[in-house]
Amino acid sequence: MPDKNNHENWKKDFPIHKQDATQVSRRDFAKFLTLVSGGLMVGSGLVAAKAYLDPKEKVAGEHYVCEKEEIPVGGTRGFVIEGSTVPYILIHLENGEFRAYEQKCTHLSCSVFYEPGSGKIECPCHKGYFDAMTGEVLQGPPPRALPRLEVFFKETGVFVKSFQEAIS
Repeated sequence: MPDKNNHENWKKDFPIHKQDATQVSRRDFAKFLTLVSGGLMVGSGLVAAKAYLDPKEKVAGEHYVCEKEEIPVGGTRGFVIEGSTVPYILIHLENGEFRAYEQKCTHLSCSVFYEPGSGKIECPCHKGYFDAMTGEVLQGPPPRALPRLEVFFKETGVFVKSFQEAIS
C-alpha cells in the first residue's frame, strides 16, 4: 500500500497542477530545437553554395601597399586593395623576403597573424598554422593554403599583384 504521507509531501513540494502549468513542454522544446537546428543547417548550406557557385575574382592589376622601410624585419602590415573588401597581410620575413596573403583563415575566415621569428602564420580560432614562406597548411583544421599575392618592388615602393604559380 502506498504511503499516504509521501503523497502529501509531494503535493507540498510541487503545488502546481499540470493543467495550470505555463512552462514549455518537452515536446515544444524539442520542436523548437529541431526548427533552430534546421535553420542553421540551411543557412550553412546557403553560405557554402554561394562560396562554391560565386568564386572570388582574382586581383587585377598592380597595387601599391607601402614603402619598404615602413615594415621592419619580422613586421607586418594589413591592407585592403582598392575596390575590394578582402583583408590582406604583408609580411617582412626574417630572411629579408616579403610575402602577402589573404588575412582570412581558409577554415572559418578568422583573422590570421604572423608570429615573428617562427616562420608561421597563426589562426588563433582553432590553432591552425600556415608556412609564412608558402602559405601552405602546417597544422590544424584549415583545408587549404592561404591565397597568396605576388610581392614586387618599384624603387622603394612595395606592390602586389595576382600570384602566378611557376610552371615547371
